[in-house]
Amino acid sequence: MGISDKIWDALTNVIKMNDKIVSLSKTVENQQAKIENLTERVIRLETTIELLMRASEAKRLPKSPS
Repeated sequence: MGISDKIWDALTNVIKMNDKIVSLSKTVENQQAKIENLTERVIRLETTIELLMRASEAKRLPKSPS
């Protein structure tokens, strides 16, 4: 194998690695978007549960005598 073949193989490997990195970057971006969406949904669920629990507690509180 000559020097030019080794250089060509090295260049080919770098190009393949670059393609894999680009693909991985897109995958990470998609996963991050999904995580952010799930985080927003959990926050909404927590808020809803907290409001329902407070409403339930308010119904159970004894009324003060008038």
